[in-house]
Amino acid sequence: MFEFTLICSQPLVEQVSDALDALDALSVSVEDADAQTDAEQALFGEPGMLPPKDGWQRSRISALFPSKALAEEAQSLLRAQDFFVGCQVLGIQVVPEQDWVRLTQSQFAPVDITPEFWIVPTWHEPPSQARIVIRLDPGMAFGTGTHPTTRMCLRWIAGRGRSGVPDLGRVLDYGCGSGILAIGAAKFGATDIDAVDIDSAAIAATLLNASANQVIVKAGFPETAAGVYQTVLANILATPLKVLAPLLWSRVTTPGNLVLAGILERQQQELVDAYAPFCQLEVTDREDGWILMTASR
Repeated sequence: MFEFTLICSQPLVEQVSDALDALDALSVSVEDADAQTDAEQALFGEPGMLPPKDGWQRSRISALFPSKALAEEAQSLLRAQDFFVGCQVLGIQVVPEQDWVRLTQSQFAPVDITPEFWIVPTWHEPPSQARIVIRLDPGMAFGTGTHPTTRMCLRWIAGRGRSGVPDLGRVLDYGCGSGILAIGAAKFGATDIDAVDIDSAAIAATLLNASANQVIVKAGFPETAAGVYQTVLANILATPLKVLAPLLWSRVTTPGNLVLAGILERQQQELVDAYAPFCQLEVTDREDGWILMTASR
């Protein structure tokens, strides 16, 4: 495998990328050429919010080719194009062969939620202290248990399962991703669980992961959720959580709990204000700049 790398300005990124694709590159990736320097620019945006810019001022484009000859041919053909003026070729280098499956697996180790509750990839043995285990492999859907938002939701679920308060009851996991929260609820006694998402890949992943963990979870698109629930979980992002405020609260029965995650500490007041017409949100957990917010009916 050979990697052809160059730097170009933001207006040329799409044209250069399309040209590399037309030249039969196996893959084309784009990243900030000034990353890890004082000139680095953050590009971000939540659903419903446009990113501040279309791209970085200078982008590093890398294209993979199966042979050096094809990479050199692509370089020569691009150099001859009028639009390529101003681009800087960094060169062509060999990409060492990798066992990508083993490399990916090495990046995921068992994750402790509580001393007795663990998320364990299928290629690892559960730790000796683990009493409740979710077997989960990273896939296309968000939710491997490593992110603070997921960990806080699972800690809340585990706390309800251990304490003497009423159980989780009927559960709705709204924006289920990998299904990890729905599976966690099942592990702690919930028996009527709906997991919904707008992404068909998330629905498929949830059903697959639930089966692997030998629990029953109904998964589908949001319109498949019906009625009210004693526990409503939504680990998404602040902007969609604000938009969904009336819908999510309408799904909470009496008595019942709403559990929200995907919220940065600086967004706390925004969520409090958005939900004020319906309920009083409180911060019940914090980790690495993220917060968990809950309300009871």
